[in-house]
Amino acid sequence: MQATGSPSAPNVVAPAGVPARKLCTDCGLSRTDEPKRCGQACQFIQPDYPGLEQRVHGRVRQTNTPVQSAQPDELFFGPYQQILSARLDPPTQGAQWTGITTRLAEVLLEKGLVDAVIAMAADPHDRWRPRPVLVTRAEDMAQCRGMRMGYAPLLSLVEPALAQGHKRLAVIGIPCQIYALRAIQPQLEREQGLEQLYVIGTPCSDNTTTENFHQFLGLISDRPQDISYVEFRADYKVEVRTDQGDKRLIPFLNLPLSTLPPDFFPLTCRTCVDYTNVLADITVGYMGGHGQQWLLVRNERGQAVLDGIQAQLVTSAPISQGKRAGPVRGFMANTERAAGGLPLRRMPAWIKPLVNWLMPRVGPRGLEFARARVEMKAIESILHLRREAPARIKNMLPQHVWDLAAPYGLKPQTRPESDKVDNTPHKT
Repeated sequence: MQATGSPSAPNVVAPAGVPARKLCTDCGLSRTDEPKRCGQACQFIQPDYPGLEQRVHGRVRQTNTPVQSAQPDELFFGPYQQILSARLDPPTQGAQWTGITTRLAEVLLEKGLVDAVIAMAADPHDRWRPRPVLVTRAEDMAQCRGMRMGYAPLLSLVEPALAQGHKRLAVIGIPCQIYALRAIQPQLEREQGLEQLYVIGTPCSDNTTTENFHQFLGLISDRPQDISYVEFRADYKVEVRTDQGDKRLIPFLNLPLSTLPPDFFPLTCRTCVDYTNVLADITVGYMGGHGQQWLLVRNERGQAVLDGIQAQLVTSAPISQGKRAGPVRGFMANTERAAGGLPLRRMPAWIKPLVNWLMPRVGPRGLEFARARVEMKAIESILHLRREAPARIKNMLPQHVWDLAAPYGLKPQTRPESDKVDNTPHKT
C-alpha cells in the first residue's frame, strides 16, 4: 500500500478515539482539538440544511411556489446546475466504476489547484476497512480507488493538513462527513488559514461497520476472503468479483438481508436525511445512472472541477423510466411491520425469479430509481426515529424530508397506530 502523502512528508494518521455518542458515524470531528463542535456541526443533532445550502451554493433547493417554478428534482437531490450520466473513456483500472471520483482529485493535484486531497484508502490489513489518508501527489490517488465499508474519521485529518501548510484542500467524503466539514468551514478559514476547499461528494444510502460487512460477505460466498469487488447496481443486482477473476450477479431479492441482525445498519444510517450529499460541490454516484455514473454539478466550483476531466468524459442525459410509487409504498409497509430491524421480509422462493425478471424492466430506473431511493430514505428516517428516538424528530428532520414523505401520508403531527395510546375502557 502506498504511504500517505509524498516520500518527504510525514504520514498523517487519524488521532485515537472513539465516538462518544449513540448517533455518531465517527466523521472525525470528535477526534479534533475541539470535539465540542459536534454539538453545532453534527448532522444527527440539529442540522440546518437551508442555511448551509445558502452558504455553499448561494441558494437553497428550489420548490414550487406562486412566484417560483422549481427546477425539476431539487426537492429530491438538492441544489444543482446540471445532472449527467457519465463515464471515463478509457476507464481507470481498479476503479469501482470508471474512476471519475479519483480522476477529479488527481487533476486538481496535477494542475496545482490544491495542495492535498483528503480521502479514503484501504487499511493495510483489511481491504474493506476505510482509512483516512492525506494525498499530496496525483499518482498516490490510486490507493483511493474502489469501495470501502465502515466508519472512518475523515475530518480528523483536516486540521493536521492545514498545520502542515496545506491551505488549499480537496475532500472526498460521504454526506455525514461533508455536513460537518461545511459547518466548520468558516472557522477553518478564519482561524487556521484555509484558502480553498473543493468538495467531491459520494452518495451514501446505508453504511455499517466493517465487521458487519464481513459477516454479509460470508453469507453470499463460501470464500469471502477472495471477494475483491462488491457493487449494488441500479439494475437491481449486486455485482461480486473475486481475486481469481470470477464475476457473479446476485439479484437484490436473493440477498440474505433477512438473516442479518436487526442492528446491521445502525440507527444513524436508518435516519440519514442526505443520501445525495447536497453540500458537495459535485456529487458522483450511480443511483441515478443506468449503467454509467451519475453526476450532479451543484455550483460553479463543481463545474470547474468537472471541466478538468472533460476531454476524458463521455456524457449523456440520464434516463427516467418506470414508476416509483408502488415500490416506495411497499418499502414503507415493510418498514412499519419491522420491529426496529431491517425493512425486509422473506419472499416465497417460487416468486423471486418472476420479480427479479420484472424489476429491471418495469421498476423505477435512472432518475426515477434515485427519486424512489430518496423517498425511501425519508420514510425510513421518520419511522425509525418515531420508534427509537422520538424526542429527536423535531430537530433532526428538516422540512424537505417531510415534503418527500407527504405523498405517502406521513406528516409531522401523525403517528403510527402502534404508537398511539389506547384510552378505551377494558372490561375484566
